[in-house]
Amino acid sequence: MGRYVVSPATHPTDCGRFRASFAVRRSQGEGSYCRVFRFDTTFASRDAARLFAVTQGWLQTSMPNPPSC
Repeated sequence: MGRYVVSPATHPTDCGRFRASFAVRRSQGEGSYCRVFRFDTTFASRDAARLFAVTQGWLQTSMPNPPSC
């Protein structure tokens, strides 16, 4: 997503639902960082959790002043 690399992920819960997370990485010159966002919300399917993670990653990288998740 532009100058960022967004890596969405899903994680199964003990009750059979799924949690979403994503990592944002930026590497430019000597300034680089990586942030990981994990969400407490659970989803009925892996696809729903992945869609949520991708959407949140897009919002985080496309907005000039993103809201904190």
